[in-house]
Amino acid sequence: MSRRVPQDPQLDGTDLKILAALSRDGRLTNAALAAQVGVAESTCAYRVRALRASGVITAIHAHIDTAALGRPLHAIIRVRLGGHNRDPVRTLFDRLVETPGVLAVFHVSGDDDFLVHAAVATPQDLRDLILERITVHPGVRQTQTQLVFEARTGVGVLPPSPALEARKATRPAR
Repeated sequence: MSRRVPQDPQLDGTDLKILAALSRDGRLTNAALAAQVGVAESTCAYRVRALRASGVITAIHAHIDTAALGRPLHAIIRVRLGGHNRDPVRTLFDRLVETPGVLAVFHVSGDDDFLVHAAVATPQDLRDLILERITVHPGVRQTQTQLVFEARTGVGVLPPSPALEARKATRPAR
């Protein structure tokens, strides 16, 4: 997957507020977004268009509860290749991304070559995914699987909102 790199976007406080609000709720209407950010609706719409055109906003996604879809078991599958020729690596990357149940694929440095985050219904489905979709690729030398007990989303790259910081400051220490 090739991503366009934004060409030195000059982001100001308003842009960062827009990005933070959309990160929290990508379904906001332009009117609601403008009200949250404290700008006119026309200004807000212009800013969002500019953020999209510059490549800063690439997409808005829904977060789906995989357990609600019958896939409660998450795993990280570490994939190690026997060789690193460009075309076979790209082919495997493409196949992994297109595999049902795969949520994300990372091409990484270090001992492993790929980290595959998958959601499946049962341990048998996990086994089948590995044996029938990953290890059958001729370049794969080894896999190692780790079950995910719990995952949390990080705070991201945007500065924290003043409202969040104020709430943290008023919480009693533990």
